[in-house]
Amino acid sequence: QLQLVESGGGLVQPGGSLRLSCVASGFGLDLYGAGWFRQVPGKERQGVSCISHHTNHTSYEDSVKGRFIISRDDAKNTVYLQMDNLRPEDTGIYYCAAVYAVFGVCQPSAYEIWGQGTQVTVAS
Repeated sequence: QLQLVESGGGLVQPGGSLRLSCVASGFGLDLYGAGWFRQVPGKERQGVSCISHHTNHTSYEDSVKGRFIISRDDAKNTVYLQMDNLRPEDTGIYYCAAVYAVFGVCQPSAYEIWGQGTQVTVAS
C-alpha cells in the first residue's frame, strides 16, 4: 500500500518550534512532489508548503514565509516541516501529501496520497 505517516506534532507555546516529519512507504518518494496542509474545524484544508521532486522547488503560504522551512530527504523517504516562531493561528491538524511526477499548485486537489495528520496546538 502507498502510505504516509506524520509525526512531531504537539502542544507548544507561542514563539516555540516544532519539526514535523512524514515518512513514505510503499513507493519511492524521489518521484513524487510533496506538501504540508493544515485544517481547522469548520474550514477547508489549505496548503502550507509544497516541494517538488528533482528540482526541489518550494512554495509557502504567505503567513508562514520566513518562519517555516520544508525539506526532503529522499534517501530516508521523508519530508520535513521545520516550524519556528509559532503563532496561535498556526494551530490545526497538519497533513502531508504526495503526488506523482507533476508539481502543480499547492492545494489539496492536486495531491493524491495522504497521511492521517498530526495535531499542532500553539497556546499559552
